[in-house]
Amino acid sequence: MTHIPRPLCFSLVALCLLTAGTSAGASTSEANVVPVRNLPICGQYQRNTSDKTCIVDGDTLWLGGVNIRLKDFDTPESRTNICGGFVEIDLATAATARLQALLNGNAWTVETFGIDGTGKRRLATISIEGVDVGDILISEKLARRWPDGDEFWCQ
Repeated sequence: MTHIPRPLCFSLVALCLLTAGTSAGASTSEANVVPVRNLPICGQYQRNTSDKTCIVDGDTLWLGGVNIRLKDFDTPESRTNICGGFVEIDLATAATARLQALLNGNAWTVETFGIDGTGKRRLATISIEGVDVGDILISEKLARRWPDGDEFWCQ
């Protein structure tokens, strides 16, 4: 894997994400990314800026000012659309922390796939050594397959 200097790394990721096509079915770009030490969790009222880089929750993050929704899996919610009460909030917190640990502790790649159904977020996958982070979170029971997986945290 090629390691890219950190400042250039985020610029390349943002460039790849911003220049990718909007077709939801086609892979459009891939960029190598070095481990980002201390990739933070987004603050609840943190402003959206051109360099915002942080983790929103277990399936959403910002890289270089681009809002990214990780595709093919779903994690519990901690702030809105909560169906499972405190159990869901605790699981959402664990999923977010696990995504943060995975991204901070490993080299990873981002592959983009267009725009999500809200029209506001870039769809993408993140892989570590060829394994999708969504598959890791699902195997650890911190996420479900999307769209057909059971929302086990709602029960």
